[in-house]
Amino acid sequence: MSLLRVQDAHLAFGADAILDGVDFTVEAGERICLVGRNGAGKSTLLKTIDGEVTLDSGSVQWIGDTKVSRLPQDPPAQSTQKIYDYVAEGLAETGKLLSEYHELSEQLADAAHSEKVLQDLERVQTALDACNGWQMATRIEQTLTRLQLPADDTMASLSGGWLRRVALARALVVDPDLLLLDEPTNHLDIEMVRWLEEQIVAFKGAVLFISHDRAFIRRLATRIIDLDRGILTSYVGNYDNYLVKKNEALEVETAQNAEFDKKLAQEEAWIRQGIKARRTRNEGRVRALQDLRKQRQQRRELQGKANLSVNESQRSGKKVFEGENMSLVFGEQQIISYLDLLLMRGDKVAFVGPNGCGKSTLIKVILGDQPVDSGVVRLGTNLEVAYFDQHRAQLDPGQSVMDNVGDGKQDIEFQGRPRHILSYLQDFLFTPKQARTPVSALSGGERNRALLAKILLKPSNILVLDEPTNDLDIETLELLEQIIASYEGTVLLVSHDREFVDNTATSVLYFEGEGVITEIVGGFTELEHYLKNKAPTTKADSSKTKGTKAPTKESDSNEKQESNTQKSVKSSAKPRKKLSYKLQRELEALPQVIAEKEARLKKLQESINEAGFFEQPLEKTEPVMNEITELEEQLMQDLERWEELENLSE
Repeated sequence: MSLLRVQDAHLAFGADAILDGVDFTVEAGERICLVGRNGAGKSTLLKTIDGEVTLDSGSVQWIGDTKVSRLPQDPPAQSTQKIYDYVAEGLAETGKLLSEYHELSEQLADAAHSEKVLQDLERVQTALDACNGWQMATRIEQTLTRLQLPADDTMASLSGGWLRRVALARALVVDPDLLLLDEPTNHLDIEMVRWLEEQIVAFKGAVLFISHDRAFIRRLATRIIDLDRGILTSYVGNYDNYLVKKNEALEVETAQNAEFDKKLAQEEAWIRQGIKARRTRNEGRVRALQDLRKQRQQRRELQGKANLSVNESQRSGKKVFEGENMSLVFGEQQIISYLDLLLMRGDKVAFVGPNGCGKSTLIKVILGDQPVDSGVVRLGTNLEVAYFDQHRAQLDPGQSVMDNVGDGKQDIEFQGRPRHILSYLQDFLFTPKQARTPVSALSGGERNRALLAKILLKPSNILVLDEPTNDLDIETLELLEQIIASYEGTVLLVSHDREFVDNTATSVLYFEGEGVITEIVGGFTELEHYLKNKAPTTKADSSKTKGTKAPTKESDSNEKQESNTQKSVKSSAKPRKKLSYKLQRELEALPQVIAEKEARLKKLQESINEAGFFEQPLEKTEPVMNEITELEEQLMQDLERWEELENLSE
């Protein structure tokens, strides 16, 4: 059943159309991902569906009494408003009554409450009875509980990730038929992203979402719609199928444009022949040429790829940071508990953990901006830092892109050569017109590109990237991955984008909670293996191994010695440093690879031992026998390779 139809939608801001005759429908139960380049108009399309933006022409038709709810791209502003009241606002008039009832109930708990409070409470209760408000109240409470949101805390007390949770709660509490999500994973930690995935999979209504998180798209999308230069194209199937079909479509477009340009060039050569081309019998050909010129002028070229590169400074010292037995406490929260950490030049480390666990604090410790309560800290030499801040505080919204990036200068120096600021910004896909546009007028992805242009201009040998993937289109994201891979300096990365971490990190610092930080060689896939294979511990064991309590002057030195002993045991399980990083990672992965192949081989051998297996046709039995032979050969090679690497590490 259709929930929504958009027909012949046209919308333009300036010369180029954002929507140029768009048609599409949303069916009940679909999970549709809307993809496209930064500034293509994806968020505008969602606002159009939600009624916030009006089309120039065309229509948005709702089928029946469809309820819709939208999660905006940016988190709500910090304010003195209570979380309960903000979430309840999603329920319109009923939500206002529930907020009032919630406030009056708190006043009633005060022994000094007035008679007026009782009268107001009775009035609100009567109104809620009339509109079935108690069911809505239960829904609010359930939503706040699921998202672990404290109802009576104010919005001002929340970080960006928690504000995002509150906005999500407000969208979900409506129980909509169609849920519109604009970059829903921004500012969410990995556990929250997983929770969100489960909620969307279980959601009975339709979902139309914008995301650049490739793992999130692969898990959820049943259909991809691509917004490219005002044209919307639907691709049935998963994200990988979309990538193949989209690439094929671009190849066809390139071939057609080349054929068109060839014909136009031929006609332009003909018209220059002069009097012969102006004879009466050739007037039709002249008019056709004019049409060709008009079509060429109206063609909207595919936006090119960003040309990101880093302005690297002279190399830092080989040892970037060394910390021994570091501990740090803020109030009652243990941020770091007896951590040993060594960072070498060229390391690319991802900081992974829930919001508020201390990732940014540890980065400040590494950069020398935050002292520790105890332990030894040694900073490297010749460190020059470029810092990407997820809140984009380095950008002045009132200034143009070129003034923000070039600090008001027309000529800049990049990689030892002078360049004009407009030429440099074209590498980041900003046209001269866009470069002169105030940052406040840009989309979220365009602002992130502007911030990347600003920080990559600064000579650096340490690159700190705090949630750089938020709002970036996938093409720019993939290019940023290449930049990080080729960067000769050190990279400190905070990201909840699983595929981005896998493609960039050489190791992960995983914040397990209560100050415990574990280093894992590899990316997010290796982290998941660690979490999956982690042996469960009892409460008594965990209190010993985690060292969760903040150290005090009266602490028994034996407890500290035990913690240090456990760190030695954990670190000794890693491959010895004599191996290169690539070989270390291969050695760590081999046991898991061997175990998986052995399990598969056992399953196949059991199948051939079943009665009647060889009574089946040859086309069914032969592939199984071939796979068994191949697996046995691979296992022999893997075991020999494992033994070889173990010997090298000794």
